[in-house]
Amino acid sequence: MASFTLTTETAQRVKIKVLRKYRDLAKENLAFTPGHEDELVNQLTQLLKRDVKYVEFTINKALADPDGNRL
Repeated sequence: MASFTLTTETAQRVKIKVLRKYRDLAKENLAFTPGHEDELVNQLTQLLKRDVKYVEFTINKALADPDGNRL
């Protein structure tokens, strides 16, 4: 189970931040449906070739300052 919960608004902000950091990803790669955080994490672990802890850390970091520009 993911260590975070995303709404449609926060998911959009996280998506923007992740796309800035990982420019080789496409918007379609970050499709999100509220309540399916685990699917997003699994998808990102495969695309980024990172483990679950790293992906969750990155998303939690983006959520810590949703209005900021840093990831």
